[in-house]
Amino acid sequence: MAEGKKVVLVTGASSGIGNSCATYLAKRGCIVYGTSRNPEQAKKKADEFFQLLQMDISNDTSVKTLLDAVYAQSGGIDLLVCNAGMGIAGPVEFTSTASAELQMQTNFLGTFRVIRGVLPGMRVHGGKIIVMSSMAGLTGIPFQAFYSASKFALEGLVESLRMELKPYPVQVCLLEPGDFRTGFTAARQRSQINQDNPYYQAYMRSVKVMEMDEQNGAEPILISRLVYKLFLKKSKFRIRYSVGMAFQRIAMALKKLLPARLFEAFFCKYYKVDEKQGNIT
Repeated sequence: MAEGKKVVLVTGASSGIGNSCATYLAKRGCIVYGTSRNPEQAKKKADEFFQLLQMDISNDTSVKTLLDAVYAQSGGIDLLVCNAGMGIAGPVEFTSTASAELQMQTNFLGTFRVIRGVLPGMRVHGGKIIVMSSMAGLTGIPFQAFYSASKFALEGLVESLRMELKPYPVQVCLLEPGDFRTGFTAARQRSQINQDNPYYQAYMRSVKVMEMDEQNGAEPILISRLVYKLFLKKSKFRIRYSVGMAFQRIAMALKKLLPARLFEAFFCKYYKVDEKQGNIT
């Protein structure tokens, strides 16, 4: 490793949670490489404390090229933070196959590509992998079915991967954030349906609740601190760590305790999908 310093790779580091993590780790003495599909479009000073490099996680060649460059420059990677992702919202019935494929290609297969790329080196030299899941990876959310599905897939991937890596000095865990104040709200891709669509009223009410929660969510620094704490952790990782506002963490705990139909009814009420068609308030 370069000059004995720890080397970190953070995907999706041009803004939001990824940028917060990359900056936080760099300020604490790590050599940090961040990735972005379009680093030239990042806001000024987004990469003030680390290198922001081009990588498209949906492309095998792009991932390999980036990882080869990082290994050539640093000699290895001590920590991988898989943060890159995106979200789509809309009724399942009116979501195109192309949109659904994009969601899974980015959040699930993109994360898989990067993990697969770092494992040969980490199996030999050791390392840690932190995968950014979501509380939406623990429970379905109305009109975010494909986002939830992509995060559910990551949960299964990591659970399986942890068992496969038992003989090797590689630790893997899931981070499950609730709602945080980032650019995710503005970047969400929304199905454009008109007022005649049978789902229109419920969809608009539900998305409004989501956006309010995000805009009033916690600050990304909470995740950055947890990532750094886990990086320094001497003992073995747990499978998953939740981070975010208390009421959301409590809600996820209730899912384990309440009958499934009761929890579903609670979520329908919260996201206002069980109300009659009418004005959006």
